[in-house]
Amino acid sequence: MATEGSSSSSGFWSDRFRIINSYATFLRRDSPLPSWSAADVQEFIASDPVHGPVLKTTRDAVKFMAVGGILGAVSTAGFAWKYSKSPHGAALALGAGAVFGMSFGQEVANHSLQLYRLDTMAAQVKFMEWWQK
Repeated sequence: MATEGSSSSSGFWSDRFRIINSYATFLRRDSPLPSWSAADVQEFIASDPVHGPVLKTTRDAVKFMAVGGILGAVSTAGFAWKYSKSPHGAALALGAGAVFGMSFGQEVANHSLQLYRLDTMAAQVKFMEWWQK
């Protein structure tokens, strides 16, 4: 009975966190993959007609997250500094604002770029397989 629960439990977690299975071959290597440049990513985007555009869209979504993080951090820290004049409060607000802004930026990217329709993890795994070869 305990073995049934543990096997279904591991299936539960692997279903919920596909990232564990998808990236396992790249994380558990003897030597790490060499670093790649933007030109290498562009070469993959041009060479793969299926996963290339998805990877490009995924990389564009990072810009939304960065802008959201910057705007959230600056506005929240500025608001905290204006009303409290507390350096540690402004520093905490800076960090919290960055996290909230990045989350909001990710949601904006998800809806505006329609990332919910794409399998972004598969595109990233295909790029890493391509880079490994």
